[in-house]
Amino acid sequence: MTGVPSGDESPEQERRRFPQSVFGRGEEPDVRFSLANERTFLAWTRTALALLAGGVALEALALNMYAPLRLAASLVLLITGIVLPVIAWFEWAHVERRMRQGRPLPHPPTGIVLAVAVVTAGVLVLLAVLR
Repeated sequence: MTGVPSGDESPEQERRRFPQSVFGRGEEPDVRFSLANERTFLAWTRTALALLAGGVALEALALNMYAPLRLAASLVLLITGIVLPVIAWFEWAHVERRMRQGRPLPHPPTGIVLAVAVVTAGVLVLLAVLR
C-alpha cells in the first residue's frame, strides 16, 4: 500500500475528502485542471506572504517618509496580505466546483483586489515621499 490514490475510491472514501461542499458534487475533473487550480491558489498565497513582508518592512525600516501615510500604506499591504488567501481559498473552491459540474469557469476577483491594494499602497508611499 503506497498511500497514493488508485482512482477507484469507494463512495465512503470519496465522502471523506475536504471540503465536502466542493468534492461532494459533480464528477472528478481531469487531474491536470485540479492541480492547476491548486497551483493558482498557492501562487496567491505566496503573493499574500510577499505583501505581508512588504507591509512589515515598510514600517520596520522607518524610512524617512511622512509617518501617517507610511503607516497607511503598510496597513493596506498587511490587510491585503491577510485577506488575499481567504479570497483565494473561496475562489479555489468555486472554480473546483464549477469544473466538477462541467460549467464555465467564473471570473476571479483576486486580481482586482490585488491591483487595487497595490495601487493604493503605491500612491500612499508616493505621497509620503513627496510630503
